[in-house]
Order: sequence, then structure tokens, then C-alpha cells
Amino acid sequence: MKILMVSAEAVPFAKTGGLADAVSALAGNLSLMGHDVKIVMPRYYKIDRKKLELIPGPLGVPVGMGQEWTALYTAKLPGFPKVDVYFLDHEQCFGRDGVYGTKAEPDFYDNPYRFSLLAHGAFQVCNKLGWFPDIVHAHDWSAGLAPVLLKYVCRSQPQFAKTASVMTIHNMGYQGVYGKDKFSDLGIDWGLYYGAGFEHNGAINFLQAGISSSDMITTVSPTYAHEIQTAEGGFGLDGLLRVRSAVVRGIVNGIDDAVWNPEVDKLIPKNFSWKDMSGKAVCKAELQKQFGLPVNPDIPVIGLVSRLVDQKGVAEIFAPTYGSLYRMCTTMDMQFVMVGSGEKWCEDEIRSLQSKLPNFKALLGYSEPLSHLIEAGADFFLMPSRYEPCGLNQMYSLKYGTLPIVRRTGGLADTVQNYDEATGGGTGFMFDQLTPQSVYDTVGWAVYAYYNKKDHIKEMQKRGMQQNFTWKASCENYVDVYKEAMARGFGWHT
Repeated sequence: MKILMVSAEAVPFAKTGGLADAVSALAGNLSLMGHDVKIVMPRYYKIDRKKLELIPGPLGVPVGMGQEWTALYTAKLPGFPKVDVYFLDHEQCFGRDGVYGTKAEPDFYDNPYRFSLLAHGAFQVCNKLGWFPDIVHAHDWSAGLAPVLLKYVCRSQPQFAKTASVMTIHNMGYQGVYGKDKFSDLGIDWGLYYGAGFEHNGAINFLQAGISSSDMITTVSPTYAHEIQTAEGGFGLDGLLRVRSAVVRGIVNGIDDAVWNPEVDKLIPKNFSWKDMSGKAVCKAELQKQFGLPVNPDIPVIGLVSRLVDQKGVAEIFAPTYGSLYRMCTTMDMQFVMVGSGEKWCEDEIRSLQSKLPNFKALLGYSEPLSHLIEAGADFFLMPSRYEPCGLNQMYSLKYGTLPIVRRTGGLADTVQNYDEATGGGTGFMFDQLTPQSVYDTVGWAVYAYYNKKDHIKEMQKRGMQQNFTWKASCENYVDVYKEAMARGFGWHT
């Protein structure tokens, strides 16, 4: 099967979140199954042209009211030599810092034009290569125009007549909503403003159009597939998703166990497995040392690695006079370490809390080595998300014998089994309502079990480490979706 991935980001070239990891891992693992997979994405300023191969000749891309000329570069996806990544090189649109925006300008004013260039460009790349896919797989709102172009423009061309589309929603909270005046940037007929499903409260909505126009729709966990069809989780698109529910599927992302695996991880001081966990104690001691905490094997360490944004439940942990962290650290015998960055108020409050709490240490920013060390060395991992389409850190945590403390939502509900105090069953600790009290109580429950149910904790760790979160099962489910998309006759009818 020939599969074209259209995405604004893919590791290791550009990343703002889990989308980039998922795109590359899915593409790579599909290639290992024998599929012919290519990725099209922008070449941002930080992607060094010198490390890419220039494909001769300019690429003309229809967009807006005319045509843009881009250069086209390519590179192999690291670790997956059969996957070619193609980079659209256009200085005006992509030659800047930031994928969607910067701290100074969180949402670039010309994003409709930029990502229209990406979608149109993806089809032009196929024409230039003489390679025509069975599936166009669009990832998130920034690729939402691609299914529209396929359905309403490109299928009239013989080379794309038998191509089907799949739209993956990685996060409903980001939809690409812009003023109606930006529609002319999309380079499509004005009849498609309503006809393709762009119109949204007098504006344009890229994700809505992608959902409306795709042959199949996936999201990144079965529970999240249900949640996005509710008023609470649908962010205004739940009605459309209920109309299209027959083609909505939830598939949990896998994790890259060549990178996130305590048996081979090169970023931790000692490797370990569920059969021999002695190395985890070494990692815990190094974690305490790195963060300037007393090295004590008998005190529980709670870790957190997160973007500091509302979705992640940070207010319930850190908000002044509201969050639970101060009470946790002053009433429980434990240590708390974190790595993260995000909203300014949250970073400021974390600095303040550090000055008051000797058992709370934080790195504001991001560090890959420290993120691995937290997963390997902590006893528990806190992830109280308001919503979580899939989540990766809870799966990393389970793999490293670090028990997740999570809210029962989205992919967290699909991958963590709640602790049963009577039997010692489960792989983590869960709560339902996101409040500071719930976070405090569930952390307290985990700390209590650490001190009083040591045999349960050890068995839960081993059970979690034996869970299978590889991409193989996910890829098999995606292939089924691709086949269904092609069988549906390249369109949908209500």
C-alpha cells in the first residue's frame, strides 16, 4: 500500500508535541510492515538544508489567488531508511522560528496561507515524483485542507482517482479557526466554504473541513473517540462527529521502545527490566542527586514532565491559593521533581513554590536526559490531565516501572488499570473529577500504598513493565482503517 502522510511536524525535524512523535513512528513502523510510506512537511528555519538532499527543479504550488514556487528537499527518516521525508522550502511561509507560532505571536497571522501551501504542495510532490498514493493521511488541523483537496479537486485527475483519505485528530482543542477573510488564501472555489464544511460561526475551521471531507476519521484512543462525540469533549464539533460516527475509529498510539525502554535506554545510569529491577534504584538515587534532593531510597519520588498548560491540569497542582502541591509537599513524606515549561503564571508560581518547599525541585524548560531519568528513577508519575487524547508519558512510565497517577480520561483510561487495594491488581492510581482535592487524595493514596503495601507496589511495577505498547498493533489497526477508507468508494453520504 502507498501511504502519504501530510503533517506540520515530524521528529526529529520539527516538534511541538506528541503529534510529531506519532507521525514518524507510524510512518516508520508501517514501512517495516512492507508499506511504501512518504511524509510531506515544511522546511522550517531550524531544519538545516545542508543535511537534506535537493531535488532538482522548482515546484509550482497553486495557493491563494495564484501560484508559489518552492524548492523541494528530501531526507530519510532516521531509523527507517525506507521512509522518505519531503520538505517544502518556501522562505516567506516557513523560513521562521516556530511551527504554528512563537511566544510573541502564538498563532501566526498567515497560518491559513502557510498550511494551504502544505496541503496543495503535498499533491504537487506526488506529481513531481510520479508516485501516487492509495491513502492520503492528514494529521491534525494544519493538514485539514488535504482531504478537501482530494475529494473536491484532485479526484477528478486520473492519478488520484483511486486515492482515499484518512484524517487523524490528535487533539480536538486545536482546530485552526480563522476569519472568513482568510478563505481566499486556501486556493479553492468559494463554493467549498459551505460545501466542504469550512464554515464555522462565520469563520473558517480547518479541522471541521477535514472531518467533513475525509473517508475515514481516526483519533488516538478508543475512549477519546467517544469523548469527542460529546458536548464536553467535542469543542463544538461533537454534532458533526456524531453524524460521521460510522467512520470514526480510536487507535491508541504506540511508543518507540528503541528509545523508551529501560533495558536499552542510553540516557539513564543503569538499565533494568521487570525481571531485575535493581537498576531502577540506581536511577532513583541519580535522580535525587541531579535535582539536589537527599538521596534516600525509602522515600517515594513523584515525577512530572509536562507542558504547563490548562489541558494538563496544572492549575489543580500549581495555581496560587488553589493548587494542591503545597499541601502535598508539606503534609506527605515524599519528594516531587518536574521538568516543564509553558504559561508564565505557572512558571512564576513554580519558582515561588521551589523557594518554600525543600522537597520540590523543578527544571523550567525541557531536557531529554532528565525526562528519561524521571521516568526511570521516580516511583510515581503524575498526569492529571483535563483531557488527554492518547498520552505517551503514562505509557513510558509503565514501561519504566513508574506507576502513573492519572485522571480517568482519553488514552489514560485506555492504558492504565486502577489499583485494587484488596487484590493488589492494577498498574496505577486513577481519579475521575479534576479538582485539587482529587489530585491531593490520589497522590496520598499512592504514597500510602508505597509505605504500607510494598508487595503490591512491586507487583504493579512488574505488571506495568510487561504491558505491550509497541506500534505493531497500532499499525495493524491503521491498515484496517486504510482498507476501509478505500472500500467506502472514496466519499461519504448522509
